Amino acid sequence: MFFLGDLINKKTSMPAPSDALPGRAEPIPTSTRHFVSKHPIHGPYPDGLETVMFGMGCFWGAERLFWQTEGVWVTAVGYAGGYTPNPTYQETCTGLTGHAEVVLVVYDPKQVTFSELLAIFWESHDPTQGMRQGNDVGTTYRSAIYTTSDAQHQAALASRDAYQAALGKAARGRITTEIREAPEFYFAEAEHQQYLAKNPYGYCGLQGTGVSCPLPAAASVS
Repeated sequence: MFFLGDLINKKTSMPAPSDALPGRAEPIPTSTRHFVSKHPIHGPYPDGLETVMFGMGCFWGAERLFWQTEGVWVTAVGYAGGYTPNPTYQETCTGLTGHAEVVLVVYDPKQVTFSELLAIFWESHDPTQGMRQGNDVGTTYRSAIYTTSDAQHQAALASRDAYQAALGKAARGRITTEIREAPEFYFAEAEHQQYLAKNPYGYCGLQGTGVSCPLPAAASVS
């Protein structure tokens, strides 16, 4: 029981930078084009598009939500928010890289607002669970919004406060979502990109709270 408890503790606590796995200098092999849209996932992206990263637990189902959203130009899954450079999937699953599984969303703000993307984010997972989503336990499954502009950041904070008020009325817990400036994004392996398009009956652990998100005007970014 000591060893099991120690493993769980490591997976649900962020490692110190000095304890993180070393990783590697070169990026790991991955896809070049989106399996569904055929757009290049690495860019360069068309002028006028914006990017954001969302962590909602297992990135397979989360990515599908966004590539199906009108106005989203391309998506990709990967790892962000930790310490290990160019990690592998197996390494992130140990909890010793510090990274979360995230979806990179590249969108056209003239077709879909950041407010609309935030509503999808909040309502499609449970942001109160800390280092887990349902049966998926570990630092990699934490809730996160990694923003790429001050306007996005302020909108994300406003939406969090609005959703917390709604959750409170529904007697739900406190939001644990990490909201900060986007760190470096490391693309996941090719087999994880658009996984549920390649494996339509594959695992999807997404489960929302059932509470809708009343976004304030301040949460709109155009």
